[in-house]
Amino acid sequence: MISEPELDGAWESARPAELAQDEAVRPRRPLRPWWGIAAAVAATSVLWAGGLYAFGDRLAEPEVRYAVTDDLCGRFKAPALAAALGAFTDSTPRKAGRQPALDWASCSRSGDSKDGSGGFMVVAMVELHKKSDPAPEFALGSQSDRMFDSDLRWEEVPGLGEQALVGSSDGSSDLRLRVRDGGAVFTFVAMFFNRTEGEPGLPVKEAAPPDQDALTAAAVEDARALMAALRKD
Repeated sequence: MISEPELDGAWESARPAELAQDEAVRPRRPLRPWWGIAAAVAATSVLWAGGLYAFGDRLAEPEVRYAVTDDLCGRFKAPALAAALGAFTDSTPRKAGRQPALDWASCSRSGDSKDGSGGFMVVAMVELHKKSDPAPEFALGSQSDRMFDSDLRWEEVPGLGEQALVGSSDGSSDLRLRVRDGGAVFTFVAMFFNRTEGEPGLPVKEAAPPDQDALTAAAVEDARALMAALRKD
């Protein structure tokens, strides 16, 4: 039987009130190709893991308390995010791999926004680092974070794994949640895109941005559920 990880404590926003107010007036950044970003999340994690493996002798092997499955979508149901964003209409177990230094798997789920103005994609990735401790690099984010969001800011999320960070950037409603527990790193990304109405070249109908605190709370809840599902006996 898979036991519940010790993840007591609820997430509370650590952002000052004035930053929350500023978000309401920040202009949205030009839309990014969401499918390319989703692919980059999966691809760059493998490159990152390869870099860690090259320096594996520098650190003791971390404790790995989880097991991955090739069908991560079978475990990543994400009911809290579905309730916050809208029902999922598609799910894809994007990739999985087994290497001496790393076991990993990923899943993406997508759907339409509740008001019909656009859509969203939620990506979950699990990485089990077996040769080197991911802790020293964890606070820096993944390679895809640094490539696509140079202004990404990380805030601590208490009560989730050994260390958890939520990332946000100016002018974007996208959300990143990263959790480290021993040698396991869990990454959750919520991305949003607008829907163009009519002929090409016409204005884009702006999607209503989600409430970031509610979105983070939903991501934390679904992260706990996935970690519990993958926890080894």
